Amino acid sequence: MKKKRKLNNYSLEHKKYLKKIKVDKTTTLIAQILIFCAIIGLWELLTATKVLDPFFLSSPSRIFVTLVDTFKNGNLLYHIGITLYETIVGFILATALGTFIAILLWWSNKLRNILDPYIVVLNALPKIALGPVIIIWVGAGTPAIITMCILICIVITTLSMLSSFLSCDKDKIALMKSMGANKFQILFKLILPNSFGEFVSVLKINVGMSWVGTIMGEYLVSKAGLGYLIVYGGQVFKLDLVMSSTVVLCFLACLMYILVGILERKVKRH
Repeated sequence: MKKKRKLNNYSLEHKKYLKKIKVDKTTTLIAQILIFCAIIGLWELLTATKVLDPFFLSSPSRIFVTLVDTFKNGNLLYHIGITLYETIVGFILATALGTFIAILLWWSNKLRNILDPYIVVLNALPKIALGPVIIIWVGAGTPAIITMCILICIVITTLSMLSSFLSCDKDKIALMKSMGANKFQILFKLILPNSFGEFVSVLKINVGMSWVGTIMGEYLVSKAGLGYLIVYGGQVFKLDLVMSSTVVLCFLACLMYILVGILERKVKRH
């Protein structure tokens, strides 16, 4: 009711503009769905006619059957739950720690200058090379996987947030200082609010990176989880299981990305 009343207050041109935006969104969504259906249909057709070997590439129908069977025996939800837990914990810890480190580096120029080369080296280092060391440090299993996830995400979080903090308008900072604001007030009243857009971008990046880190960790040490299913399926040549686990991973990553987008819109409204 309120929405209709609000629309009535708009001019004819603005109503046409809003309608055009709605039509564009609907058209885009329909096109995305049609492309997805076309890919699935073509994949199924090519494997059914043996143009593509279903043993190596599986097929949508075989993936569906595998998912149903794995769900019925209770294994699917168990493995999803483990991977989801590891990913969410790693995602939250990496984002929080990376942002905190970025604040410390913004706060102290001297600390930033000292640690800058180490951060660059850590960012360039292939994290998978630290796998055996991580296992020795924190033990095999979930702790090692979460640590790998954190290592994958934390450096990019730190660098992105620090860059955003340092790019804040110097004139605004000078104005706040001239009005007697201390560093805490500048941080919480200006720097952090000004960096919200970059923080959301970091969250979206970390969604993908956290899944990469978790699966890499599960490749190394896990006895359960979607990464474990992929490794196991490859070892015993159950490629339907490999493809099924990959499809579930894509779905979960997409869902996590959508949740971050919803959070972004809600915060912007307030």
